[in-house]
Amino acid sequence: MSQALTLSSLPLFPLNSVLFPGGVLALRVFEVRYLDMVRKCHQAGAPFGVVSLTHGHEVRQAGAPDERFNDVGTLAIIEQLDHPQPGLITLLCRASQRFRITQRHHLPHGLWTADVDHVDSDLPVPVPGDLKKAATALAQVLHTLRQRDPETPSAIMPTEAQLDDCSWVSNRWCELLPVPLELKQRLMELDNPLVRLELVGDVLERTGIAPFQ
Repeated sequence: MSQALTLSSLPLFPLNSVLFPGGVLALRVFEVRYLDMVRKCHQAGAPFGVVSLTHGHEVRQAGAPDERFNDVGTLAIIEQLDHPQPGLITLLCRASQRFRITQRHHLPHGLWTADVDHVDSDLPVPVPGDLKKAATALAQVLHTLRQRDPETPSAIMPTEAQLDDCSWVSNRWCELLPVPLELKQRLMELDNPLVRLELVGDVLERTGIAPFQ
């Protein structure tokens, strides 16, 4: 189910990754088409949209065909913006809600914008007993990441409520697991967080990351 957003001409940032709601995104921005866009978004407190590429490259190449990307993406809200050197902006963004593109526009200077509909947020679903090991294993992985590099965006300390939420646990695992981009996109688009976590649990069991026996 979707409903119209009150956003018009949402600027897009196509990436070779999938952004999951509730996640953190660190970006280094240096292309002219994005530098002005992220400054304006930051000044206005407005989001931009992250979509995963299906064809093309993150950095535009001379003579290359236009990028192609999925119709469902995620809004990114800039929480921190820095200028470490001229022509370079670093961003730390927080992912919020998903959206579906209804119409896309390619501007002359290369920036993509889109008309979008809001995709409903996941409903809160407690982690069932047979999937508790997925939550426990996630907490252990995040703890290890904090020990290795506390500054890493994914090195977070989850709350008990987050570890008992199918959406949050499945989304964080989807960010971490080395699975194909197409599978991550399909998992992100699922409207049932329990199904998403069950599929993640299957991957964890097959790989031996979190045995369920």
